[in-house]
Amino acid sequence: MKQSETGPNKWLIFSLVATGIFMSTLDGSIVHIALPAIMDDFLIPLATLEWIPMIYLLTVSSLLLSFGRLSDIRGRRWVYSRGLFVFSLGSLFCGMAGNATWLIAARSFQGVGAAMIMACTPALVIDTFPASERGKSMGMMGAVVASGLTLGPALGGLILHSFSWQAIFYINIPIGIVTGLIANRLLKGGKADITRPEPFDRAGAFLLTLSLSSFLFAVTHGYEWGYTSFPFFSLLCVSIVSGIWLIRIESRNDHPILKPSLLMIRLFTFPILAAMILFASLFIMVFLMPFYLMYPCGFSEKQAGYIMVTLFIPLFIVSPISGTISDRIGTRILCTLGMGMLMIAFFALSQLSPVSDTFPIAWRLILAGIGTALFISPNSAIAMTAVPPAYKGVAAGTVATARNLGMALGIALSGAIFNSTFHTLSGGLSLKVYRPELEPIFMEAFRYAMIAGTIVAGIGMILAFLRGPENK
Repeated sequence: MKQSETGPNKWLIFSLVATGIFMSTLDGSIVHIALPAIMDDFLIPLATLEWIPMIYLLTVSSLLLSFGRLSDIRGRRWVYSRGLFVFSLGSLFCGMAGNATWLIAARSFQGVGAAMIMACTPALVIDTFPASERGKSMGMMGAVVASGLTLGPALGGLILHSFSWQAIFYINIPIGIVTGLIANRLLKGGKADITRPEPFDRAGAFLLTLSLSSFLFAVTHGYEWGYTSFPFFSLLCVSIVSGIWLIRIESRNDHPILKPSLLMIRLFTFPILAAMILFASLFIMVFLMPFYLMYPCGFSEKQAGYIMVTLFIPLFIVSPISGTISDRIGTRILCTLGMGMLMIAFFALSQLSPVSDTFPIAWRLILAGIGTALFISPNSAIAMTAVPPAYKGVAAGTVATARNLGMALGIALSGAIFNSTFHTLSGGLSLKVYRPELEPIFMEAFRYAMIAGTIVAGIGMILAFLRGPENK
């Protein structure tokens, strides 16, 4: 086997992949801390503002499987290095945005590059490390993700304290370009450069995008249109029909973008569903907490950024440990325990009132971070290990799709619950400009959203347990 696959160069490849993931997660966490500033700058309601993070996640979710399959055909080096350049260009467009519409469109373009990066990452790590180190390597990758998430709120708070929100996008540009150039050179000639003379499934890519985007649009605007309205029902029907059509043609396709037979693998399907649930619940918290910290509690942007860091610090510490332990005892106990801790944290958050002290907020966020860290690394490792080697690219895309689809669903769910509650209690108002007299209404809407997170995390705990034991 080549030196670049098992020797010292595996750490160079790991560092390269880690840089791309660090950049994309850093961007995501910075954006959330900047949302209140963007809302004040553009004077847009929360219902419009939520599309800034959500269109990014929708684009990523819709294209991940397509780029995962494309990486199997063209090689992971080709997709990964070009994804870094596209992401950098999208970051430039975001920083230049002069209104909400432009920013939302630029975030979608940025999401194309992020999908190319994320689709390759798990497969690059799994291909580089031997089976005995996969839990450890995925745990270390979890720590890299945690680093990006941890630095994002703090760095975002510092940037917003000294500069405008546009600067949070500009910092991606030099990192993305340099990493893309190095990736194109370092990965050349190794496993990441393996190609296959197979056709690309364009019909499958289109139907997958249509199904996911229709579903998310319906969920996002359901409370506004009404859940019995024609637009909501039509979009839901389009999502279901295109999803059924997708499964039907993919089961007959010799080179599908989505391999339906993979869904028959218990230790792939249950972890995928559990991951989607975890990130859906987690992003209910991630989306709404900055507004809670800056509006009712009155913290500054920099203070809010430091407080949000406490959610992600446990990921940096616990993820490598969790991955290593899972190599010995399996994933079922760790993942179930992690979801249970997240559920408890959400219930504790639902009992919060506006406070000026950070401790009541911080311990709840730390508990949620520990639960998430216990879950992520073992769950990703078992999902990737359970599939045949020939479909590692598709599996990597599926894992990342579940994660980002969960994030998008979490934002859509939190926005729907918060906005509908706020709209009802305020007599028809929407959160556009916060005023102190709106505090009781804001807090009630916030509590409803956190209770929803508790329920979602509870469902995830059940799914994590139902995966059953794995064969060692």
